[in-house]
Amino acid sequence: MQQREATSDLASSGGARGGQMALDAAQASPTPAIAATARILARLKDQPGPLLPVLHAVQHELGCIPASAVQTIAEALNLSRAEVHGVITFYPHFRSDPPARHKLEVCRAESCQAMGGDRLADHAREALGCDFHGHTPDGNFSLEPVYCLGLCAQSPAVMIDGRPQARVTPEKLDRIIARTLEATP
Repeated sequence: MQQREATSDLASSGGARGGQMALDAAQASPTPAIAATARILARLKDQPGPLLPVLHAVQHELGCIPASAVQTIAEALNLSRAEVHGVITFYPHFRSDPPARHKLEVCRAESCQAMGGDRLADHAREALGCDFHGHTPDGNFSLEPVYCLGLCAQSPAVMIDGRPQARVTPEKLDRIIARTLEATP
């Protein structure tokens, strides 16, 4: 049996071009996402524990954290792509795909569940054709669970694009979805 020598993938460990050299190359990139990520990294890389602030800033500016940004972030911070990807996938706030046009959040807390929230959640999944943490095929809606909107006395509740809605029935949810689509340019 022949033994093979172990090798490391320096490009995935950040060791190949890490730090300032990686940042300089990214700043000169013709790809807008990489150039924007490089600008953010230049501003935030020297603060203690920069990964989370960088990820938040990239998502804020680009709407998501694209795969091309992961490599740039990893190299500039001397991290592996796996470390950066692990943080992105650990926190549900971060997303790798562009957001949907509208965000529907369905309360999953106990009060809403007691007042028909499970039936409402099932209806939302069926009406939109996607599950929680997903989005409709046309990109119009994302569906997210939320754990208390503070409308417990008026359960069940949803939030559409940051606007709370109380005492929501499946029929009322259909009207909310239809009104939201009508108002979409």
